Amino acid sequence: MARTKQSSASPAPGAGTVFALRAIGLVLAARWLFSMSQMGYLSSLRAMTSSPWACVTLVLLFLLLFLPGARARAERPLHPLPQWLRQALRLLALLSFLFAVWSVGFFTWTAGWKDAIHALAETNGWLLVAPALYGVVLWICRPRALWRTNIAARRFAIGRYAISIDTTTRTAVVWAESRKLGQYDARELSVKWPEGSASDTGAAGLESSATAAAVVPTKRGLFGREARPKMELLWDSPAAAGHNRKTVFRAALASEGDRKTARALDMSLRQSSSIGA
Repeated sequence: MARTKQSSASPAPGAGTVFALRAIGLVLAARWLFSMSQMGYLSSLRAMTSSPWACVTLVLLFLLLFLPGARARAERPLHPLPQWLRQALRLLALLSFLFAVWSVGFFTWTAGWKDAIHALAETNGWLLVAPALYGVVLWICRPRALWRTNIAARRFAIGRYAISIDTTTRTAVVWAESRKLGQYDARELSVKWPEGSASDTGAAGLESSATAAAVVPTKRGLFGREARPKMELLWDSPAAAGHNRKTVFRAALASEGDRKTARALDMSLRQSSSIGA
């Protein structure tokens, strides 16, 4: 008797993001219909035609419910949404979040805390839940790399940039979120560290220099905060006349994980250069 082929029970990478966005859309749509039933559907439709914020919310609900072009793919685990959809959701959610916060704040300012707490209880906390849901959409659609760092697989993620190195063909593909910046010869790429960091390495000093590369001078940015050190990925090709020493991208080393990834990327590129020499 032939056995039926069993499919894997594990969801595809990115399926959780699609599910979360669609669930938020269902919650917002259900609340929208409930509010319309209380006010009356005819009067609600008349009020919506003269409200630009209602049109913004309707477009946001449509995109959240249907998610056109969204598809979970293993090669893009953190970006199941197309770039245009991610940018549109980010913009609409930001506008809705600002409007919701302004409406709640203005009502609290004019009516007072007691009436605001009473309205919060009457709406079962919706005055706080709605801005929180818009904030969750903003957080899900935040700028991020195409995948997480996997040094063994030669996949690196720094900020919103992702780099994949193929050791067989000695090529490197660079992505900005889900947009491909280009494909380069890995031997022609190099990491430029912030001023004051150790970047010169020899064949026997890779490990010690990688540790010293994280030590950068303290700089002050806006409002007196410490400025985040930035690394650059440079492309220097002798065959590209007039385009030598091009900056592929510049990213801030916001966390220790970004610094470790940058050091691992630097070491991988130096190894590719030494093998090809």
